[in-house]
Amino acid sequence: MKPSNRREFLSDVSRGMLVAGLGASLANDLGFSTAFAEQGSNALVLGEYASLVGLLESTPADKLQPILAEKLRRGETNMRQLIGAAALANAETFGGCDYVGFHTAMAMLPSLEMAKLLPADRQPLPVFKVLYRNSQQIQSVGGASKKTLQALHEAEHASDGDLGVSIRDACREQDIKKAEGLLATTGDSAVAALNAVMPAIVDDINVHRFVFAYRTYGLAGLLGKGFAQTCLRQCVHFCADHERMRVEHKHAPSAIRTVLPKLLDQYKLAGATPGKRDPGDAAIEALCNAIYSGPPERSAEAVAAAIAEGISLEAVGESISLASNLLALRQGPDKWRTHGDSAGVHSSDATNAWRNMARVTDSRHAIAGLIVAAYHSAIHTPFTTPAYPTDEHRAEIKAIDAAGLLAVAEDAVRHNDQGRAAAAIAIYGERGNSPEAAYNMLLKFAVSEDGRLHGEKYFHTVREEFGAIRPAFRWRQLVALGRVTASAYGYNREDKHGFRAAGYEEACKLLGVEA
Repeated sequence: MKPSNRREFLSDVSRGMLVAGLGASLANDLGFSTAFAEQGSNALVLGEYASLVGLLESTPADKLQPILAEKLRRGETNMRQLIGAAALANAETFGGCDYVGFHTAMAMLPSLEMAKLLPADRQPLPVFKVLYRNSQQIQSVGGASKKTLQALHEAEHASDGDLGVSIRDACREQDIKKAEGLLATTGDSAVAALNAVMPAIVDDINVHRFVFAYRTYGLAGLLGKGFAQTCLRQCVHFCADHERMRVEHKHAPSAIRTVLPKLLDQYKLAGATPGKRDPGDAAIEALCNAIYSGPPERSAEAVAAAIAEGISLEAVGESISLASNLLALRQGPDKWRTHGDSAGVHSSDATNAWRNMARVTDSRHAIAGLIVAAYHSAIHTPFTTPAYPTDEHRAEIKAIDAAGLLAVAEDAVRHNDQGRAAAAIAIYGERGNSPEAAYNMLLKFAVSEDGRLHGEKYFHTVREEFGAIRPAFRWRQLVALGRVTASAYGYNREDKHGFRAAGYEEACKLLGVEA
C-alpha cells in the first residue's frame, strides 16, 4: 500500500532502515520484518520516532536492554527520545485498553523525572525499568503485529452543540470511531483535546481514566507538534471500553452522572469564575476532614460549596490532596499492603492528576474535576485507625541527627517496617532537615522495587504535592511515601517476597553500577 503523505512515507522509510540496520535474520527473529511488511496507509504516523518504535515493539524484553544501553553509549539516542518512542509504541499497541499497558504509559513521564534526580551513571535505570515492562506487555499480546491504534484519516463534522458532550455521548454509545472523529476537530492542540475529553473523563469514577488523561496530555507535550491526537485519542478508547465493560457486566451508570450536574446547578457553578480566596490552614484542614469522612456525595458537595464561597481552586485542591493522603497514613496494620493499588496511593494519584489538569483546562472543567476528585477520594471507606506514625512508632526511634534518622528509615524500609519508616521520616522533617535528602534515600527503592505498577507515579505524586501544599502539611506526603516504600520493598506484582523489579539487576550490570 502506498503511503498517502510525506510523513507516512518517512515513517515507512524509517521502519525499513531499521530492518536493514538489524539485518534480515535478526529482524526476523525479533518479528520486525513481518510487522514492517504489514505497514501501509493505515499505520499510525510516527515520524522521527518510527525506527525506535519499531525496535521497542519488536524486541523481547530480555534482549532489549543491551541494545538500548549501547545506543545510549554511542549517543544515538537519549532518554527523552526513548520515553517518547515507548509512549508511541504503547499507544499503537494498546490504544489505552490494556491494564498493564496503560499503567506502564502512566509511569513513563514519572520515570523520566526520577532519572533527573539520579547521578549520571544511574539515570537510565528508571527509564529502562519502565521500558522493560512496556516490552514485556507488548510481547505478551503479539509484539509488532498488534496494532490497536491506527491512522485517523478524517475528522468527524464538528458538533452543533458542546463538543465535549458529543464526545462523551459517543463514548457512552461505545462509538469509538465517532468519538475519535469529533476529537480530531480540535487539531493539534493538546490543551484543546484535553478540554474536549473532559466531559467523558468525569463521566465515571475510575482512577485510571483520571490519571491516564493527565499523563497522556503530558506525553503529548513531551512528543511535541503532531502527536496530540495520537496521545489523547487513547482517552476516548479507554472511556468507551470502560462503558462497554459496564454494560456487559450489567452495572448501573455511575452516580456521578447525577451528582455532578446537580451540584453544578445547586451552587451555580456552571460558567462560574473561580475565586482566589485562601481561607487559611485551619479551614484547609477542616475541609480535608469533611472530604475524608464522606460519604462521597457529601464530600463532593463540601468541595462545591467551598468553590461557590470563592475559595481558590488551589486551596480546595490542597484539601482533597490531604484527604487522599490520610488514606495512606491511616490505613491500619490489619491491611499490610499500602503500596500498589491501595486506597491511599490510588486516591493520591487521582487527586494529583485532577489538580494538575485544573491548572490547564477551562475553568468549568477545573471546577467539575475537583468535585469529582473529592467524590473519588471518599469512595474509599475512611480508616478509623490513628495516622502513622503513632506514638508507639515514634518511641522506637532513638536517632537524633539527620543522617541517623535517614539510616533508621532506610533500615525500616528494608525490613518492611512501615511504622518505623514513617516515624523516622516524620521526626526528620520536624527537625527542619532537607526533603531532598529524604527523597534521594527513597528514590533508589522506587527504582529497584516493582511497586505493583504504581511506584513511579506515586513517587512523582508525592514530590509534586509536597511542593504544592502549604508548609504546615507538606511533610505528611513524605511520611506517606516512606510508609508505602517500606510496604513495597522486596515484593513482586503477585505479592511474593524476595524480588526486585524485572530487569533491574541486568540494567545495573549493563550500566556498570551497583545494584
